[in-house]
Amino acid sequence: MASPLQAQEKTTVSHLTVFDITTNQQTVIKTFPYLIEAPNWTPDGRWLVYNSGGKLYKISPDGQDGPYEISTGTITRCNNDHVISADGKQISLSSSTSRDWRSRIYTVPFEGGEPRLVTPSGPSYLHGWSPDLGTLAYCAERNGEYDIYIIPVSGGEEIRLTSAPGLDDGPEYSPCGVYIWFNSVRSGLMQLWRMRADGSAQEQMTFHTQINSWFPHVSPNGEYVVYIAYYVGDLEPGEHLPNKNVELRLMPASGGPSRLLTKLFGGQGTINVNSWAPDSQRFAFVFFP
Repeated sequence: MASPLQAQEKTTVSHLTVFDITTNQQTVIKTFPYLIEAPNWTPDGRWLVYNSGGKLYKISPDGQDGPYEISTGTITRCNNDHVISADGKQISLSSSTSRDWRSRIYTVPFEGGEPRLVTPSGPSYLHGWSPDLGTLAYCAERNGEYDIYIIPVSGGEEIRLTSAPGLDDGPEYSPCGVYIWFNSVRSGLMQLWRMRADGSAQEQMTFHTQINSWFPHVSPNGEYVVYIAYYVGDLEPGEHLPNKNVELRLMPASGGPSRLLTKLFGGQGTINVNSWAPDSQRFAFVFFP
């Protein structure tokens, strides 16, 4: 008998969509009769990478070429936390295993192969890869607290960067490598924050009163941040659930007011990871009508 999650994956209709911030136009490039999530855009602009059914796939940004599976060997429970290296040669991903069902982080060649374990401890949820290719940033639960950690891509000792009570999540490097953006519930609602890459100078970047802000994604030119917002009252500030009415918003990376781009039905899986095109004018997302 299929589990409720498996049934949802098979019955959910997913629209893979590209939004142009210069024209405010959004284009559905392909509709899938099953669940897909969390597109990345490759640095060379050739592919969108997404997860579905525990595996990774790539498709051209116009939806005409693909999808093609990216083999992840024995790792077949990939979730919607995956990031492509700045040189386009590797993918880092989060996946659980049947050992304890805790998410851990791996790397695999973009062409596919057997992933290499980076974080022995779980749960660990990947969100960022430093521009110099040396470090991964992730959210991890250790001793009952979810905080931001970094670790060398080659493996080794993880370093904790946040210690505020409550959930810190979604860490992502700015293209210059100076900052890590993240979202934190420490002020009451979920807000966007940024800090230096060593964890210092943590500063709040959004100050919303009616929405919870999640998953900041910095454009390749370093000028913009796109993020997803849930309405207050629809869920707890520390939750990012599927099947919700949400907004996608855009703000200057230097700080300041954001503007509404679009309203949609989605949430979890819509835009969990960076999906900007190399031109910094377009990004990809998924909605589920």
